[in-house]
This record gives sequence, C-alpha cells and structure tokens, in this order.
Amino acid sequence: MSQTQVKTAVITGAAGGIGKELARRLAERKLNLVLVDLNKEAVLKVIAELGLDDSNALAVAADVSKEEDVQNYVNQAVEKFGTIDYFANNAGIEGPTATIDEMAVKALDQVYNVNVRGVFLGLHYVIPVMKKQKSGAILNTSSLAGLMGAPGMSPYIMSKHAVIGLTRVAANELAPLGIRVNAVLPGTINTQMMRKIENNFGDAAEYKKANEAATPMGRYGEPEEVAAVMNFLLSEEASFVTASLYTVDGGMVGQ
Repeated sequence: MSQTQVKTAVITGAAGGIGKELARRLAERKLNLVLVDLNKEAVLKVIAELGLDDSNALAVAADVSKEEDVQNYVNQAVEKFGTIDYFANNAGIEGPTATIDEMAVKALDQVYNVNVRGVFLGLHYVIPVMKKQKSGAILNTSSLAGLMGAPGMSPYIMSKHAVIGLTRVAANELAPLGIRVNAVLPGTINTQMMRKIENNFGDAAEYKKANEAATPMGRYGEPEEVAAVMNFLLSEEASFVTASLYTVDGGMVGQ
C-alpha cells in the first residue's frame, strides 16, 4: 500500500489517557498518526510505546488555544501525509473548582480558551482540508457534563455544553459534503483528569466512591472503553452516523 492510500488521523490531547488509547486503536488500523499535545516529550513516548516511527507518525507540540499553533499542526499533517481523513478534536482541561460567585473570571477564560476556542480553531483549520478532499470524519470530545449541571464546575460544564453546540452546527454544515461530525461524551473515566477533579473536591476517596455509587454500572470507565467508541466513529463503519452524541458513562445519563 502506498503512502497516499494510507489514511491519516490527527489527535489533539494525544498524550492524555483517552488520547493515548485512541492512538493505540488507530495504530492497530495502520493509519498515519499526527499526535498533538502541549507536551511533545509525552507524545514522543506514546509514539515509541506504540512502535511507530517517522514513516507513520508525527509529534507536534501545540497549545490548541493559539491560532498559529493550530494552523501549524494542520499544515504539518498535510505536508507530511497529504490528507487529514480523521480528526479527534480531543484536547481539554478541567479547570478549578468553586461556586459561581467565588470562581475567578480568569478561570472561565482559561477553560474556554482550551475547551471551546481550541475545538473551534481545530474545526476552522481542518474543515478546509476535508472540503478539498470531499471526505472526512471529525470527532469532538465533549463530556457527560455537556448534558447536565453540577456544583463547583461551571466553566467546565459550560464549555462542554458549547462543544455539543459546535458539533451540531458543524455536522449540519458539512453533511451535504460527505463529512461527518460527531461527539463523544465520557462520564467518570479513570484518567489523570479525574484524579485532579477528585482532589479539587477535597476528600478524593470519598468523591470517587460517590461517583461510583452514582453510576449504574458501579465503577469508573477505562480510557480504552472510550477509545473503542471513538475508533468506531472515526471509521467507515460509522459511514451514516453524523450529528450524534455518544455517551460512554456506565448508564449515568439514563437515570
């Protein structure tokens, strides 16, 4: 198979728990991977762990809230591999915990810059590539927090609601062009982000125990369980799936 026949996927937040497991799934499909993260060294470790090399993987350091960084990772992907067939718009942060009246305004700006502006910029620069190809699939990472409210996390919850809105707009704009756009909504997943959230609420063990009790399946999900759903959506198996929101939450949304 020539390089031009091999599909290319771009993953932001590729050094995190879910991003890394998605990279593993896509590597198993022999895709070219462009792995983007603020921490380039961590991405290089992922590439080495997955047994990839310069012929099929590219590590790019980027702050997804900065337009020039986003434009750069998109340009590098196209320059190296020629196409962007799949885009996992996955990078995100949790932000601090406080009630609305006590939340610093700068915290809102910080979370929105990454979780909303970063997603918008990714779409803004990847979509023209896919339009030129007349094909592609995009997956935005929202959260179960995008469907509900919870005390103490207003910037994060607002941002994940916004990602759902962006997903629906993009899906409607791009469906006539054969480009699919969906969102994955993880619940409580066993990642470093959840460790930070647990610690933000004080007694981490008690917070984890309460979350597990609130989940019908009685446990946290694992990153690979989210990656499995993402892998499906970023494949031709999901060729008639667009504008959809896929919860991976152990049944929490159904309560």
